[in-house]
Amino acid sequence: MAIIKPFKGVRPPKSIVQEVVSRPYDVLSSLEARLEAEGNEKSLYRIIKPEIDFDEIIDEHLPEVYERGVSNFKKFQEKGWLVQDPEEYYYVYAQTMNGKTQYGLVVCSHVEDYMADNIKKHELTRRDKEEDRMKHVRINNANIEPVFFAYPDNKELDEIVKKVISLPSEYDFTAVDGVGHHFWVIRDKAYIEKITKLFAAIPHLYIADGHHRSAAAALVGAEKAKQNPNHRGDEEYNFFMAVCFPDSQLNIIDYNRLVKDLNGLTTSEFIEKLKKYFIVEEKGTEIISPTGLHNFSIYLNNKCYNLTAKPQTYDDNDPIGVLDVTISSKYILDEILDIKDLRSDKRIDFVGGIRGLSELKKRVDNGEMKLAIALYPVTMKQLMDIADTGNIMPPKTTWFEPKLRSGLVIHKLDD
Repeated sequence: MAIIKPFKGVRPPKSIVQEVVSRPYDVLSSLEARLEAEGNEKSLYRIIKPEIDFDEIIDEHLPEVYERGVSNFKKFQEKGWLVQDPEEYYYVYAQTMNGKTQYGLVVCSHVEDYMADNIKKHELTRRDKEEDRMKHVRINNANIEPVFFAYPDNKELDEIVKKVISLPSEYDFTAVDGVGHHFWVIRDKAYIEKITKLFAAIPHLYIADGHHRSAAAALVGAEKAKQNPNHRGDEEYNFFMAVCFPDSQLNIIDYNRLVKDLNGLTTSEFIEKLKKYFIVEEKGTEIISPTGLHNFSIYLNNKCYNLTAKPQTYDDNDPIGVLDVTISSKYILDEILDIKDLRSDKRIDFVGGIRGLSELKKRVDNGEMKLAIALYPVTMKQLMDIADTGNIMPPKTTWFEPKLRSGLVIHKLDD
């Protein structure tokens, strides 16, 4: 059972929404945020990446940097760049990319659902990253950015969304990357009650993207509950903001690998070792996309090779053993190249498929990297199977596009 509630969103006026909203804090560097916010005092980066208000050399984790984010959040509200809705609403947030639109419901999820694993995870989190986001939530007393959830398709929820989006939107714009963003406020109390009831019948929600933000939001809520001697369980801090999409609408793209060296092997020796686990075919000088599950492309020395995994390398009945990231990690990276820990080994880098195969080819051709490995993307079914069985995906497995825009709506923990 998924416990959700509407909330009094804090949002920018329609006239300045494009000046306020931003990319998520974790998809760009401080320098990139500084450049994007240049000349724009209304940019949300001044709240989520407040180090841009300081000299470039400053440590972004210093107390004064977090405090600047808080003062900027307060300033945005005082100046009317962010305004709180008068009542508790749900919201529809839709994104259009490459001609396809996905429709999410913006809700508040319950902290206890996260703690009790009713909100399913598929990735490990790092404590340092959790603590950074916890400080941000704690000190602002708000979920400035949403987390990204999936839920099993539900026809009744689809019907409500369909009716809502037939009305004029609150926001409608195309960002500089070509992704369209569309936003509606659900004020109809009958719809609000129905949405709450329908989610209560959904057994689990799934974290698609934002494991660190989810953990931070839930842990801060749990902290506040312990600190409140009069805790009741219905306070606003018991909930955190999420955008929930039907699983069939979501698109996971490939997450590819680049390796600095062949572990002392020549190209011919490396190819020969691959043949123990894969059927290897040379495919010319241009890197190509894998054609399906258990098929890979590699690129080195100006040549592309197609690899088809031999049956002994995978187990289609095992939610982890079926994954191509498992096969490539075990039989290429570990067995042949001696890369044991994908989280810490400096010999490997990861490139989201949104950058295209040309990015892989470029970084090998310019000598920065020796080898590129292109993977077939994971499916939503595989992700949900892993989460349902309590398993954890290997690092750098999923890349969701489009990314949620931050600043369309904010959830305050005290109202």
